[in-house]
Amino acid sequence: MKKLFAFAFLLAGFMSFQVVAQDDSEEVTEDEMKKYATMEVMVAAFTQEKQEKLVEMIRENEVLGGGARYNEIKGAWGKDDKMAEINVTEEEKEAYSEIQSYIDSIGEEVKEYMIELIKDPEVLGAATYNKVKRAMADPAVKSQIDSMIADLKTQGSSDADTER
Repeated sequence: MKKLFAFAFLLAGFMSFQVVAQDDSEEVTEDEMKKYATMEVMVAAFTQEKQEKLVEMIRENEVLGGGARYNEIKGAWGKDDKMAEINVTEEEKEAYSEIQSYIDSIGEEVKEYMIELIKDPEVLGAATYNKVKRAMADPAVKSQIDSMIADLKTQGSSDADTER
């Protein structure tokens, strides 16, 4: 699970788009940083949704009977002797494989979602994305954006609490 999220955030960090070169001395605006931070929060929320669905899939899987058996199979997966030792049935193998397929698809879904947001000029736009990514080489800018992201996440969770 941790590997999945590390992968998703690595994708986010390594993605870039080629656009017309801009003057490096161009200052990044508060609005551009806010758009970037908003995009990051949207991607994090999307990833969280996928994680929650995964947890639900595991908990509600009638064949596996929940997370304990899933984790037991996960520990033995690929080791025939251990699989036999814990008596993994064909149905359990199939159920486990379905869940693994979903896990494998999450990284690609997150990447595609992020690309959509970056390319959408209403959300961020590729030029703004590249400009902000370059500006984040400056620790002060990165710190400011990280602070915006944290504020947006806090604001989002308090909005969610208000709706309950």
